[in-house]
Order: sequence, then C-alpha cells, then structure tokens
Amino acid sequence: MSAAATGSWLLRGNDDRLSVYALAEGGVRRWTETGVGSGRWSGPDFFPVEGLTDLAVVQGANRYAHFLGRRERLGGDGTKVDLVYAVQYQSGRTLGDWRSLGNPYRDPRGAATVGAPTAAVDGQGTVHVFVSGGPGGVMLRREARSGAWEAWKDLRGGAVAGGLSAAANSAGLVEVLVPGHRSVMRWVQTEPGADLRRAQDLTPAPAPGSTALLETSPGVFTAYWSEQSGTGVYAQRPGEWAFPAGGAPGKGPHAALRSTLDGYDCTVLAHQGRTGTAVLGVCGTGAESGGLWWTDTGVTCVGTPALALDGHGRIVMATVRADGAVLVNRQRPEPGLTLSDWDRLPES
Repeated sequence: MSAAATGSWLLRGNDDRLSVYALAEGGVRRWTETGVGSGRWSGPDFFPVEGLTDLAVVQGANRYAHFLGRRERLGGDGTKVDLVYAVQYQSGRTLGDWRSLGNPYRDPRGAATVGAPTAAVDGQGTVHVFVSGGPGGVMLRREARSGAWEAWKDLRGGAVAGGLSAAANSAGLVEVLVPGHRSVMRWVQTEPGADLRRAQDLTPAPAPGSTALLETSPGVFTAYWSEQSGTGVYAQRPGEWAFPAGGAPGKGPHAALRSTLDGYDCTVLAHQGRTGTAVLGVCGTGAESGGLWWTDTGVTCVGTPALALDGHGRIVMATVRADGAVLVNRQRPEPGLTLSDWDRLPES
C-alpha cells in the first residue's frame, strides 16, 4: 500500500523519463517509465528504510532526486525520531545509502515534535533541509560544498501551523514558505551561498500546510496558499497584494507547474479538493487575479496530487487513492488541457 510523498514526487530524470515515488510501509516504492513519454511503467522497485512516517522528494538543476524522510524507531529509552537522507543520480537506478541527519532538538520531548521535512537544492547543488518542531520556529541544515553537513541553524520565526514548502528559482536562489497561525512566514536567499533572511509575511492567514511556490517570471516566485477560513486559494508575487484565485481546496499544499497550452504560457495547480477528490486549476501565468479555471477529476486522493511535464512536454498528473493505488494520466494531443483516462500503476 502506498501513500503520497510531499514535494515533487513525480519527477523527470536526466534521461527525460518520468519516475513516481511513494511512501510505503517499511520504505519507498518507485515506478519508472520504460521509455521517454511512453506511458508504460516498470516497477514498483522497493527501497527499504524502516520507520518512515513522512517522505519528501526534491530535485536540483542536475535532476538528481533527493529524498528526505522523518523516521521513528523504538529503542530501550523510548521512540527516537530523526531525519534521514538519500539520493538517486539516474532514472531507474538504485538509491544511495540512507544517512541520518539527526534531529535539531536534543531533548527527547522536543525531538518527538519534529515535523515532516521539506528541502530545496540551490544553484550550486547544495541541499537545504527545513523542519519545524514544537519549540517553534524553523530549523535549517544544509550540505556544504565538501559534502559534509553543516550544523542545524535556527531561522527563528513564530509558531508553525503545518507543513513547510521550499524551492529554488532559475538563478539557484532558495525560498521557503512557512504557514503560521496569522500569516505565511517567508525566508529568501538573495545571492548564491548566502544565508536565508526573513522577508515580509504574507496574508491572509493560511490553512495549515497549504503553501506552494512556482517561478512565474525569471527569478520571481509566486506564492500560493489556501486561506484559513475556507475562501479558497490566494496567490501573491513580491511587491504586490495577495489576490484570490478561487477554488475549494481541502487539506494539504498545492502542486504547481508552468506549461504552454495552445501557445500561451499557463500556470497549472492541483490539490485535494474539499470533497476529497483531485482538482486541477489553469490560468495564464501572471493572470491569477482573474481566477483559475477549476476542474474536478472526480478521483479521490490521499495527499496532494503531483504534476510534471514528460519528455515530450505533455502535462502528467499522479494521485494516490485511499486504497493505496497509484494513478497516472497524461495530457491529450488536442486543444486546451484534456487529460487521458487514468492508468493504475502495477502493484507488484
């Protein structure tokens, strides 16, 4: 049985084949396209790592896939919680060894409150790992150029309400969004290799764990989040007011993607809707203030759907159903955004 990871768990590798990654009991499952854009899948391959409660998958400019997990293990002195990391360099190949990144909190009570990790890879290939915990604030650990990991750093900030989201733009600079109780907290990197600094918070107040980032012009992210009282999705670019983009999102973050549709640069969002089904939204990039065109797929999902472009530039969407089945569909070769029937990936 599978569960949705967070981040971009549908990824295109350096050979242009797509891979799907899912959290499973005792480890990670992976399916890989047999050919570029073929729509046929090998797998699932299984990579054991005991005790994973959460899994995030991110990708850098070199298209390596980086895996961050939250792990719980029983010991003589109770449950031990730490974060683990692995990397895959090529599509369909094995994952490297899982290594522990420890826990930013030393006392057992604080360590147990560590949330699900998120990560981003900057333009220099440095992996930035972000987590929050009960003591409040955001903690960062990043990989040095030597390959060693720096010590945990406290970015501070207020109490965190739900999951974090992070991304690196085309200039290689990292940004992280953190849902708080009254606003979305934000940290940005202003030059390569620099420390992240606190930027202006975003309002209105977000639903817990609902943030996402998408680069909508060179070096500029648009932030997306679900509004706390249930009025729908909001979007904001630096220096502008937040504006409503419609929709009726349920729990969790949004998957976000840019694609060319009928010759126009478009933004595509996907989330779990209020009724538990996977919902897709489309608008012209930079035109979110006019609202998105929302379509309910009618397929129930657990967690956030994933979006990616295949090797032929077609939009592909993946979801995980409540029974653990992983479903994938693909953009049809016709005007607008019409998706094919859902394909169920093999279970064994």
